[in-house]
Amino acid sequence: MRMTKHTDYAIRLLLLLALRSPELVTIQEVAAKYGISKNHLMKVAHKLVQENYVKSVRGRNGGLLLGRAPELIRIGELVRTTEANSVLVECFREKTNTCIITPACGFRTVLQEAMAAYMNVLDGYTLKDLMDKRSSLADFLDIK
Repeated sequence: MRMTKHTDYAIRLLLLLALRSPELVTIQEVAAKYGISKNHLMKVAHKLVQENYVKSVRGRNGGLLLGRAPELIRIGELVRTTEANSVLVECFREKTNTCIITPACGFRTVLQEAMAAYMNVLDGYTLKDLMDKRSSLADFLDIK
């Protein structure tokens, strides 16, 4: 099971916002800290604002900040939100599935079970849990 960059960037963004809370953080700052695409990060931030994970403050001195406390951001819920259009294999898409063996194949059931177990583990963690090593994470990202 593989997460998309969108989800990876969402988790990174939320971690940085939590570390810098209650300070506003710009997309440019986050992109620079992680060495990632500003344009892609803007799309991620937009989605997180829509879903109330992040608040956006417009204007010259604007930026982003967490929309919820870290202990209220469940990783499983976040992954379901950011991976909503992603599927493991073609047969998971009922309307566009062209796999001819779907009716006779047991692999789909196995993958559904594996996916449920994967999400069950992620549901057991919050953003706060990912910040257990807060000081080392802050040091690594050079956040004072």
